[in-house]
Amino acid sequence: MIFRKDTWIEILGSVSKNKARTTITVIGVLWGIFIYITLSGAAKGLDNGFEKQFERVAMNSMFAWAQQTSVPYDGFKTGRKLQLKLRDVVILKNKIPEIQFIAPRNARGVFGGETPMASRNQKSGTYNVYGDFPVLVKIATKDIYDGGRFLNEEDIQHARKVCVIGERTQRELFNSEEKPVGEFIKIGNSFFQVVGVHKYAQGGGFEDDGDIFIPFTTFKQIYNTSDNVSWMAIAAYDDADVIQVEKKVKEVLKIIHRVAPEDNQAFGSFNLGEIFNKVKGFSKGLTFLSLVVGVATIFAGVIGIGNILLISVKERTRELGVRRALGATPYEIKTQIILESVFLTLVSGILGIILGALVLAGINAATKDVDDFPYTNPTVPIPYIIGALVIMVVLGTLIGLIPAQRAVSIKPIDALREE
Repeated sequence: MIFRKDTWIEILGSVSKNKARTTITVIGVLWGIFIYITLSGAAKGLDNGFEKQFERVAMNSMFAWAQQTSVPYDGFKTGRKLQLKLRDVVILKNKIPEIQFIAPRNARGVFGGETPMASRNQKSGTYNVYGDFPVLVKIATKDIYDGGRFLNEEDIQHARKVCVIGERTQRELFNSEEKPVGEFIKIGNSFFQVVGVHKYAQGGGFEDDGDIFIPFTTFKQIYNTSDNVSWMAIAAYDDADVIQVEKKVKEVLKIIHRVAPEDNQAFGSFNLGEIFNKVKGFSKGLTFLSLVVGVATIFAGVIGIGNILLISVKERTRELGVRRALGATPYEIKTQIILESVFLTLVSGILGIILGALVLAGINAATKDVDDFPYTNPTVPIPYIIGALVIMVVLGTLIGLIPAQRAVSIKPIDALREE
């Protein structure tokens, strides 16, 4: 019966008898799926935007640095300036098994310090210089142009005078036709061989496109920093609670540097993992809200379809009586009414999905070139859309049973008498 041409001619004829009433009811269901698609897509866009913004930094990561004590402890006065050391890295790794990577870092030119001068031939400029270990790229990805590389372990062991420069540094110190890899630049009073050029991407924190990276050991020799560490980049395992890792890191550092356990100002930190989890939680909450509101609106619209069909059955009482008198079975009558309900529900859902997709496409186009707000590619996964349509079909079928039962409960003789 579903695939018979006459069946669908009757369905189209029935729903088109009162176009205004049908249109209003369709809009009710359409609005529900539209809200679901739009809100879910908006939440996904925020999620995607944040991931893109920090795609080059491990999401389960944090940063820690030393400050000043705020309370006296163990014979030390208040205001003692603390200094992280390389040995702290080994202790933290041994004491906190949730830590996957630690990258101790030093720098010149950031945080208000004097920015080093770099030069080549007659060209020069000021650039931030970082002293790093190769493990840094496992926490904060560095894309290197073809033909180059980042720092390696041999650079660290032999304190090589090699460097990785930024795109802006290349533009300002080299001619456009020159290949910087293998060439030398002068940083301060020392010559460094360029081993790579890193691509700049937003979302890497305070770094920029002119940064120069040199081995940590070389940095120590040039700037006489001994085993001092300016700050640490720390990445926890994916299944670890980065908030608890942050607490443990501070607790261990307080023990190492003889700081009062209640001193909350001695060590500073920035927990990227915590921020990311909050954004993910907000995104999930928005998605759940869209699901609740969407389903509730769809359900209300489907009830409206049921009411329309009940009215339609009342209006078609004589017609149904004639059909029953001519041999139509209760099953055929029921199927006809249920198909009308499913048809209206499905058409409403498809129109709502199309409208929601158009709105999301518009939002995507409007935010495509926006760099100061983490938002990109608002979409809804196909399984979610299919699931919503299945729910609508099920609801349409269930709500159609009510007018269908009403239709078959009318006795043919009574229907024929209906005026």
